[in-house]
Amino acid sequence: MSFYEEKILPHIIDRACSLGQVMKLRSQLVPRAKGRVLEVGMGSGINLEFYNPDTVEMVYGLEPSEGMRCKAQRNLKRSPVEVEWLSLPGEKIPLEDNSVDTALLTFTLCTIPDWSAALLQMKRVLKPGGELLFLEHGESPDENTQKWQNRVNPGWKKLAGGCNLNRNIADLIRHAGFDVEELENLYIPKAPKIAGYIYKGVARKLG
Repeated sequence: MSFYEEKILPHIIDRACSLGQVMKLRSQLVPRAKGRVLEVGMGSGINLEFYNPDTVEMVYGLEPSEGMRCKAQRNLKRSPVEVEWLSLPGEKIPLEDNSVDTALLTFTLCTIPDWSAALLQMKRVLKPGGELLFLEHGESPDENTQKWQNRVNPGWKKLAGGCNLNRNIADLIRHAGFDVEELENLYIPKAPKIAGYIYKGVARKLG
């Protein structure tokens, strides 16, 4: 990765992903995790404070960026749950089949190059009936906003470490064979509409 991606971008992403309304959404979703948890794209460990140690056995933190793993040290020190780093991308999850109870995605699926492979890997390691908790931004249902998302996306992707504005998150998760049981959509107040349309929900691995 470049100097920008490892030394500058982690600070920008951490700041953007820890805004008040975003943290409120995290606090509503992350405590639902239970058992052995796989967090894909752990980043700077923003979610760690929201895990419930009474229901979470441990967390596998998948994060390929060394810059982000360094940024996470402060949050790791005060984590209420045990964390094991996995320094690989989402398309390469080094865990056994049917080995985790919960998978968590927060503002990560927008960035993974091969989203299909990554979701299939998450499905592989989840136990039958396991839950995928997701909090992502993506394609707006508003036609005008969609047009701007598509126009801006190439430049945005370069500046934001591969982040895509125009992925329909719920459709991607369904495409991987998950059953989306809960879905809430909203715009983050005061955020640009092209980057602020949220998909928050729970999907389940059937079987």
